[in-house]
Amino acid sequence: MSDGSMISKRVKQEEVYEEDKNDLVEQEEALVALVEHRAKEVELLRQRVSYYKSQLLEAEERFQDSQSKLARLRGRRFLTSSNASLLATKRVTVEQRIVSPEHINIGSENLLQPKTELIIPNVSPKISQPIKPEELVAKTIIDLEETAASNRAVRKRAKKSNTSSTTDVEVVEIKDGGTKRKFEKKEHKDLIPLVESSSSPTLIRSYSSNLIPSQHKRKLRSVAVCPVNDQLFVTSALDGLVNLWQIQGRGSSASLLSTTSCVSSGERRWPEDIAWHPHRNSLFSVYTADAGVSQISVLNLKKTEGRSNVTYLEDKPHVKGIINSITFTPWEDTCFVTGGSDHAVVLWGEQDENVWKPKTLHRTLHSSAVMGVAGMQQKQIVLSAGADKRIVGFDVLAGGVDFKHLIESKCMSVIPNPCDFNLFMIQTGVHEKQLRLYDIRSMYAELHSFGWKQESSESHSALINQAWSPDGLYLSSGSADPDIHIFDIRYNACKPSQSIRAHHRRVFKAVWHHSLPLLISISSDLQIGLHKM
Repeated sequence: MSDGSMISKRVKQEEVYEEDKNDLVEQEEALVALVEHRAKEVELLRQRVSYYKSQLLEAEERFQDSQSKLARLRGRRFLTSSNASLLATKRVTVEQRIVSPEHINIGSENLLQPKTELIIPNVSPKISQPIKPEELVAKTIIDLEETAASNRAVRKRAKKSNTSSTTDVEVVEIKDGGTKRKFEKKEHKDLIPLVESSSSPTLIRSYSSNLIPSQHKRKLRSVAVCPVNDQLFVTSALDGLVNLWQIQGRGSSASLLSTTSCVSSGERRWPEDIAWHPHRNSLFSVYTADAGVSQISVLNLKKTEGRSNVTYLEDKPHVKGIINSITFTPWEDTCFVTGGSDHAVVLWGEQDENVWKPKTLHRTLHSSAVMGVAGMQQKQIVLSAGADKRIVGFDVLAGGVDFKHLIESKCMSVIPNPCDFNLFMIQTGVHEKQLRLYDIRSMYAELHSFGWKQESSESHSALINQAWSPDGLYLSSGSADPDIHIFDIRYNACKPSQSIRAHHRRVFKAVWHHSLPLLISISSDLQIGLHKM
């Protein structure tokens, strides 16, 4: 064999060896990538298993709750029938009198047999008095409150017997018409790992929608579900009226219980924002700081004799402009926070029943109007979002700033997640990315951004608001269009997971009911939407 052919053969062998070597490297790289992918898949499935385990526990609690309600209903029906028979027995008084003894011979024994007389007393009929409308509303609220309190007690007993939950419950006495309530710390759920974890959304089926007249004469501004009585919700509007509604047929309709004028004293302004007291049937409204008028009113739905059911707080800590936001903090000590156009964030603490004292947390950390405020659950941190594009976290216990963050657009509101205490949402003015999710532990890393495309308007109104679902997995939002947009935080797209054509004109807000599969929406078409999910 010639030298040339041997060299050519050796070159070919080396090329084959190099190709085999490269194939091995490529196979190794492919296997490494596959292992990493499988590891992520395993971790994601573990997170989903953990999540569905928690969902199973909640479903079991609801099952126990329904069983308890059924047992209570049957027990109440039995008690009613027993009381009715006992009452019928008491209506007839039997007086036994011995008239004359009779000797009756039975064998060799003589027995005395008494005769009895039945004396039926005269019954005087009761004349029913007409019930005044305000007394009927008050009675309805009290009855509904007692029913809600009973249901909460049943849920707590079912939860206690069903699972040893990590929920921390502390007993705190809160005076509310002589009743004692328990302050309950909610259970933290780690939802942040689920953010953007799915390429397809989990849709919520909408069964029916019903629009009812709001009974307001001007555009609606706010809607809020009562936290202590799940059959009640309120609406407020630019006419200064607050309407109290009772839900009928598990959300198929609603009836108007009362209408109260809550305009501010002096300039007669409408409520800019409203918030329910977390433990009482009272509603707080904020107004403006101009002209020295009252800045906050309290509507007491349990009206007492000789007193007005709307009172105004004396303190006026905001110095100018509209007070844009009010919200109660989820802390043991009952407090609420207000944010205004004067750049100030004010914390109000309850000194006594209906006695509140303000403390200004800061006035200079924002260079423009504070549009939204909120209190975080785990730490006593007050979040504020401003039109100056700043997000500020203020540590109330330390008395100083915990963090500051600047984004590219003005901020319009902030809402903490009800289940994951580290997660919160910021509403911005960026089209198609109006909503942003943040982790309070790492503020500089945005978790996810999503939004919607507006058809009828290019401008984004601060009157459009959002709300979390009770399980913390969905956000609902109004829009300049007649749509309710719903976002699944697990969906990795930047668009709504679904949209509901709910009204005829723009939708301001859609709130989730706490215990019913129901969305309640308000719109500039002066209608209230009840959407069964």
